[in-house]
Amino acid sequence: MDSKTLNVLEYPKILERLAGFCDFSASMELARSLEPTSSFELAAARIAETTEARRLLSIQSAGVGAAHDIRPQADLAARGGVLDTHALLDVKSTLISCRDLKKTFEKKTEEYPKLSQITFGLPETHGLVDAITRILSDRGEVLDSASPKLAEIRRSLRVAQDRLMTRLQKYVTDAKTVSMLQEPIVTQRDGRYVIPLRSEFKGKIKSIIHDQSSSGATLFVEPLPVVEANNEIRELQLAERDEERRILAEVSAQVGEHATELKYGVENLAALDLAFAKAKYAEGLRASEPIINELKVTGLKVAGSKPSSLQPSTLNLIDARHPLLDPNNVVPIDVDPAPGTRAVVITGPNTGGKTVSLKTVGLLALMAQSGLHIPAQSGSELPCFHSVWADIGDEQSIEQSLSTFSGHITNIIRILKKIDSRSLVIFDELGSGTDPQEGAAIARAILSHLLESGAMTLVATHYPELKTFAHSTEGVVNASLEFDIKTLRPTYKLTLGLPGRSNALLIAQKLGLAQSIIDAAKAEINPLDLRADKLLDDIRKERNRTSREREKLEKARDKLEAQNRELEKRLEKIEDERRETLAKARAEGELEVAVLKKNIDSLKSQLKKASQPLQAIKAIEEKMEEMEEKTTQPVERKPDPSLLSNNQSLKLGERVTVGTLKADGVVTALGESDAEVQIGTIRVRARLSDLVRRASEQSSVNSKQQEVVSRPSPSTSDARKSPGMEVDLRGLMAEDALDKMEKYLEQAFLSGLPFVRIIHGKGTGRLRQAVREALRGHEYVKSFEEGGDKEGGEGVTVAKLKSG
Repeated sequence: MDSKTLNVLEYPKILERLAGFCDFSASMELARSLEPTSSFELAAARIAETTEARRLLSIQSAGVGAAHDIRPQADLAARGGVLDTHALLDVKSTLISCRDLKKTFEKKTEEYPKLSQITFGLPETHGLVDAITRILSDRGEVLDSASPKLAEIRRSLRVAQDRLMTRLQKYVTDAKTVSMLQEPIVTQRDGRYVIPLRSEFKGKIKSIIHDQSSSGATLFVEPLPVVEANNEIRELQLAERDEERRILAEVSAQVGEHATELKYGVENLAALDLAFAKAKYAEGLRASEPIINELKVTGLKVAGSKPSSLQPSTLNLIDARHPLLDPNNVVPIDVDPAPGTRAVVITGPNTGGKTVSLKTVGLLALMAQSGLHIPAQSGSELPCFHSVWADIGDEQSIEQSLSTFSGHITNIIRILKKIDSRSLVIFDELGSGTDPQEGAAIARAILSHLLESGAMTLVATHYPELKTFAHSTEGVVNASLEFDIKTLRPTYKLTLGLPGRSNALLIAQKLGLAQSIIDAAKAEINPLDLRADKLLDDIRKERNRTSREREKLEKARDKLEAQNRELEKRLEKIEDERRETLAKARAEGELEVAVLKKNIDSLKSQLKKASQPLQAIKAIEEKMEEMEEKTTQPVERKPDPSLLSNNQSLKLGERVTVGTLKADGVVTALGESDAEVQIGTIRVRARLSDLVRRASEQSSVNSKQQEVVSRPSPSTSDARKSPGMEVDLRGLMAEDALDKMEKYLEQAFLSGLPFVRIIHGKGTGRLRQAVREALRGHEYVKSFEEGGDKEGGEGVTVAKLKSG
């Protein structure tokens, strides 16, 4: 791409903002050097990387951690240099980051193929992390355990220092010498331990002077009796230094052995961090993934020849925003010319936003071909241009004695020599800076040449001749930036299909120019031009009215969609409550079965004691088994409220039927929630809700109908019974899963469910693909989509069902 064009469109500012999202110097350097590519395949791959990174960061936090650019350290180690402790810690933290990232993407190759491909180039640790951890602490200190020799040296050093300090403490604490000292302390000078002697006592203590204070009042002396001890300490310190250097050199050599792989790994780590930075930048910019299309031509147009074919336009930017302006204040524009359009001529008032509109299109094209998401609505499309050229701003040069016009023409000549049918050309104020008649003629000729070349062209101008040219020439469309006459301010809204108006007379009238002068000016203007302006004004008003109506309809549609979402949430809540109720019912059933088992065991024991045959409770056991089976069925319990009122006034001695046992008995004891019933020679305890009074024939009928678990009736209502809001296909083979899903969908459709969730899991993606292939065109399915983040993401497909 042309460097001058990149600067004119302020592309380096985009890269500087992108670099601000990088986590270490290597990726920052990569971000600042990022250039748009003319390769469609590379541009598409870059965009896919950004999309994957953005999707990953929306689910979990990811990054390069505490990585560093360790390429200089690797080079030094490869040349036999010794790395200091901090350099080795940088190597360690970088390798740990690489190891963690490789683990993150190890099982996500299919989900994030582009990012996973980058992680394949990250280096292995080769034992370097363990080697560095073995010799260095987190603060960068060489550990005693780094080698047996170092441990021995440091042990001897501590003993020697203790001996020396004991001897020096005598000078500090002895009454004869303490008065000679400036302070009763032991300090160091040039690596040797000394005491601060007052200068007036010089010579009183036999010693070697190592230093004195700035005032000369204090001498730092080493008493002669401790010279040998100090020498021993110094020798041990030098031995410690040499051993530490040997240890560091040994580990540095290991780093040097893998220098090439480490440098290559840092480059891949920088590429991965750049992908994360692009994702973060896109989030901050509220950007969307662009659709980029390949420009295919059968022949290229070079200056002096005719193009073999013209490529239809694929430029379609919706709600596009300038990426360097505040997204909360900038007015978005739509640039969506009809297919076959090769040039857009933008007219409008000064400071109305023409230049910003041109730069917006140019910058978004460069961003897309750099792999960045663009600040525009999802679904926006851009061609992959072979080159982008721009002439914007004042090209006047005092040094080269060029006027504004000469500067523009010089740059335009350079551009026209290099364009072809795959180029994007942007000209601001084409033909300005000279005589208006000649400037307009030159502008028309240049625009005609650009059309012949087949290049996509955007031009901003004030010349009315270019408006006429655009209106009468195939492949060229007018566009304008609106101006609010009431406020005398531009609206910055771009309208395709209509040329701009100067509004000079209206503005002058609004500002108070005498009406007589306004009328005289109108008399000088061609009446056809005035009628054309009036017609344009009427067209613009009608378009604005239509636009307002469309906005109202869109708001109404958004409101309906919000209501639908609310209803779906309510349905989900109802389904959750239903499941909770069923779970509670199952738990109650299991409890009842446990109580019955206990009662039956008690009955058996009593029958044995009474020498009665056990056949008497065989029927009860069979009923209990049926009941146990029913507790496993997902059926709601619906207790008959009439039973509760029927049992509120039970009295001792009354005859009742125990519903769960289907046996008659007499009430012998009453509690708050249960009662004791005598059945033959056996006494059992039962809940009041299980007891039915035998007072009338109707009570008998009611007792026959009462059951703890409602028995499903074999009617057509079974077909309309809800199968639940989701079906789980995980663990099934594809064929079995599809059969299960087919039966489930049929029952869900008949029961009138609006949507269902199909759980197929992530895995290899084969089951997901089979499920979605089966849903596509299914007779009961209206549409389907991937589940949301809280619904299971790619492991779930939400299918909306047709209404019955």
